Amino acid sequence: MAAPSVHVPKISALEAEGALAAARKVVETHHKLAAWLRPGVTLAQVDQQVAKVLDDLRCASCFLHYKGAKRVPFPSYACLSLNECVVHGTAGYYPHPVKDGDVLKIDIGVRYRGWIGDAAWTYVFGQPSPLVKKLTDCGKESLARGVQELRPGNTFLAWAKAVQDIVEAKYGFHLVRGLGGHGYGRELHDRPFVSNVVPTYPGEWPEAFEPCRPGTLVAVEPMIAVGTGQTLERPKEWPVYSKDGSLTVHYEHDVYITDNGPKVLTEGLEQVRDVIV
Repeated sequence: MAAPSVHVPKISALEAEGALAAARKVVETHHKLAAWLRPGVTLAQVDQQVAKVLDDLRCASCFLHYKGAKRVPFPSYACLSLNECVVHGTAGYYPHPVKDGDVLKIDIGVRYRGWIGDAAWTYVFGQPSPLVKKLTDCGKESLARGVQELRPGNTFLAWAKAVQDIVEAKYGFHLVRGLGGHGYGRELHDRPFVSNVVPTYPGEWPEAFEPCRPGTLVAVEPMIAVGTGQTLERPKEWPVYSKDGSLTVHYEHDVYITDNGPKVLTEGLEQVRDVIV
């Protein structure tokens, strides 16, 4: 089932210091934003607060005006995805105040001194229900477990196997198909694509069999839904929804693969205040 080799960019340890500095800005933004968040805010207000924090930290959003495959510029400083919205929610797609019981995924991407930092975390408003607690535990555990596999001697397939085992076999939830992590560096998206699920036919995911080589930067990100792995998208609109409208979570770390294994550049996100009461 192996596919032809795919070129995966690598950076030096010195260059990785630049990536680390950008990643630290992302972590700091999440912590400052979490301290500000409260029930009753709107997504537009959250986005403006992200803009303020980024300006205070002297870095810029790498999401604002990004086109990507949509070819429609992304209109917000951060991706703000509520409940059944998996990813790519905009500041204006949901105009109502966020309330207790809502689950908000905040994906923050920065450009700092020529390097990208990109990491998402899930925030729960009000005390989480048993289902929401199980879903967030699943997201955090799958991310942590998968990162351990990003080491020399493994291929990227090892990441997907670990994540899929946690999410679908252990917890009984569904990884969202068609979405995944990516290489990055001085640009937001680069090779390799890092799927969260193992390929089901030859050629489906060519990077699956690429070695985890030292010098590789990846942003890895399990996206999980309660009821389905299928999505719903509307043409020319950014938000991606779970097809059945079930709750979703999204967790993302920036990782630099070294000779000694994975180095999590966005370390510290695990300590963010992610239950907002």
